[in-house]
Amino acid sequence: MRIGELSRRTGVNAHQLRYYGAQGLLEADRGANGYRDYDESAVLRVKQIRHLLGAGLSSEDIAYLLPCATGEAPELPGCPDLLAAMRSRLERLDDQMERLAQSREALAHYIGEAARTSAGTYPPFDGTDREPILA
Repeated sequence: MRIGELSRRTGVNAHQLRYYGAQGLLEADRGANGYRDYDESAVLRVKQIRHLLGAGLSSEDIAYLLPCATGEAPELPGCPDLLAAMRSRLERLDDQMERLAQSREALAHYIGEAARTSAGTYPPFDGTDREPILA
């Protein structure tokens, strides 16, 4: 099947499918005309990729895990190398979440402080001489 059909069957746009190919996640044969030709297994492979991306894995992580994946969800065997890779990614996500929570707390604090400040001490913002910093 050509990339347009794979895109229709998976709901993933052709640009993303090309990216998956460039990352080594999705294989296609090339016809004499240069067009990509995917076999039926590409539909399952794209669904697996989407699920793993949804779990926060990078394309590099997925390239490592994908050869062991079975089923659409996908299922991954519990071998030590795969578990170590997934645990490492989970730790990175936990770190990111902690940093985001700290940023959120700090921003909420600044908002609270600014809300308590008398608005009468600042000229009103009319939008003519400057743009707001945050949008």
